[in-house]
Amino acid sequence: MTTNTQQTTTEAYASASTPRLEWAELVPDVYKAMVRLDTAARQGLDPTLYELVKIRASQINRCAFCIDMHTKDALAAGESVERIVQLAAWEESRHFYTVKELAALELTEAVTVLTDGFVPDAVYERAAEHFEEAELARLIAAITVINAWNRFGVTCRATPGNYRPGQHV
Repeated sequence: MTTNTQQTTTEAYASASTPRLEWAELVPDVYKAMVRLDTAARQGLDPTLYELVKIRASQINRCAFCIDMHTKDALAAGESVERIVQLAAWEESRHFYTVKELAALELTEAVTVLTDGFVPDAVYERAAEHFEEAELARLIAAITVINAWNRFGVTCRATPGNYRPGQHV
């Protein structure tokens, strides 16, 4: 006869990687310039769209710190868990997003993955159909800025998990 007792075990998580370099502390002028650039780029963009773009670029670039940060910011701003989860497979989950968001996500991928070639005209034209020129320029700036943040985060091994919405990096 077997007894159905539930055992309580605690499995330890792997230890977090140690950051290589605290770049923001070492070059605060560069960090502050990045924050100003980020602030300027987001002006006039829909906050939800802005966070979706930041999460998607961060997924592509495998920046765990930025994925953690922007997922938490998106949730705090009212974004649904479902749309955030589906973002990694947005092309197969198009029905979760507006056509404007889809155009922004497609542009995000094209700008982020430049190793595949130039940003295709068709991708740019689809985005241009949904964004006024100034808004499109800000979207491109936002995509560019998150890619720069990702490169700092990945290269310096910024550790995810401790960010709280509203907290500055």
